[in-house]
Amino acid sequence: MKTLFVTRTLTYTGDQLCALWAYMNFNIQGDSIVAFCGPCEIPFGKMIDATDVKEQARIASRQMLHFIEERFDLDLEKAVLRQRLLASIVRDVLMEWRPKAKIRRKGDDLYEGARKLSISIATLSPVSALIHFGINIVSSGTPVPAKGLADYGIAPRRFAQEVMRRYAEEMESVRAAATKVRGAS
Repeated sequence: MKTLFVTRTLTYTGDQLCALWAYMNFNIQGDSIVAFCGPCEIPFGKMIDATDVKEQARIASRQMLHFIEERFDLDLEKAVLRQRLLASIVRDVLMEWRPKAKIRRKGDDLYEGARKLSISIATLSPVSALIHFGINIVSSGTPVPAKGLADYGIAPRRFAQEVMRRYAEEMESVRAAATKVRGAS
């Protein structure tokens, strides 16, 4: 799995959650996870989660660390499981770097108390499975009570690189485990 941290600021609008985004924008072809920092403002027409659209829930942040994953299979349940694995890895790194934090994962989102740290969605394109996972960098400018990496004194780039390294290793480990077992008879 290829990884990339984009150093320039990009605003996440939902447009990035499309087939071949990493290839068309960064020449990263194949299974990949790309991270970047920037604001988040998703118009209702670009929201993937129908519940958010029905509830007219605004999804926005002044500054987030975004992860976009693309895998070339078409299994939504597998994409949701990967999304939750990514959320768990993000939580693991946060808890290792800030052991006094009391961060919990609920589904694909992270919280500390009533404050939300993240947003996430998994979906399919005609050719691939896609995941967006965003974690606040700053906690102000969100429509719900939030916390962000800055509240923990964590630098987004270093954090992103560690999360992507662990996630890519986990995906490689899954592939290795799946290719070493014999079928049951």
